[in-house]
Amino acid sequence: MNDFNKIAAKNNGKITIQDLSGFTMLGKGADGSVFQLTPVKCVKVFVNEETQKRELNALQIGQSSSVIPRLYEYGSNYIVMELVNGGNLKAYLKKEKQLPKPIVLKILFMLEELKRIGFTRLDTEVRHIFFNELEEIKVIDHKRAFTTNRSVPTKLFTGLKKLGYLEEFLSHVKEINPSLYREWKKIEIK
Repeated sequence: MNDFNKIAAKNNGKITIQDLSGFTMLGKGADGSVFQLTPVKCVKVFVNEETQKRELNALQIGQSSSVIPRLYEYGSNYIVMELVNGGNLKAYLKKEKQLPKPIVLKILFMLEELKRIGFTRLDTEVRHIFFNELEEIKVIDHKRAFTTNRSVPTKLFTGLKKLGYLEEFLSHVKEINPSLYREWKKIEIK
């Protein structure tokens, strides 16, 4: 972490991917790249500073929730946040070959938390839902938390359907929250 702080100070709070060549890359997407800094911290370096601002805003607002990664520091094009040691929901389903009720309860809790903290996008993709080593749920990639208005988790449904787990998910929802099930059952999933 000290090396990272030196890099950030040297570059006046701006980081390039080349600056992080000594760190392990955890992932790369359209918005940026994520590198592990310590066993508990990672840094996301953004391609676009506007995207960094939107994600930073969501992380700052979400700090009262256990489902949002902890925010440690940030610069003009990066965010240092909690490293979620664990796998995502997609990997979990491929490995376990089932979607048990306790996991569905955690997903429903996550969706309620997104609503409670004021996000207008109450949805996420299966690859952005993580479970740490204690099976606590965390959700990442919040750049659209306030720019998309979606009260139904259609991306989650689509991902679960592609993996073959939507019906199992909805059957648990029916048992846990019948009114929510009736509302969601009306939605056509592609």
